[in-house]
Amino acid sequence: MIMPLTSTRLSPDWPCQVKTPGSYDWERSAVKWLRELVPARYASYPAFIRNPVLLARHAQIQVEHEIRMARTALQTARADLPRLGVHEGVIEHTIKLYAAEVMQLQHIARSVRAVTQALTGAGR
Repeated sequence: MIMPLTSTRLSPDWPCQVKTPGSYDWERSAVKWLRELVPARYASYPAFIRNPVLLARHAQIQVEHEIRMARTALQTARADLPRLGVHEGVIEHTIKLYAAEVMQLQHIARSVRAVTQALTGAGR
């Protein structure tokens, strides 16, 4: 699908790895980026290779699950990690790591939504 060039500005969440919609080969760059977000076995499914919107949908679901996992890990770290014998300093570092990961994943989720909208032509 070739989209006409538009003068609309890209979202601040637009991934730098994906070319501007309407530019040459932009969909290929979108597919390449989306494939990096899903497990390799999914990225190679023919249905996802042939239909970037399906791939984008799966990437969105994948990232949403990762957000839930990171939030759960963050919320349970103080209670669970001491019982596992993890040192307090490591626990604090781990909590910061999970908090940063949640923020990064939320940004990725917004980026996937932006790419999905461009792939479907939403917002034109």
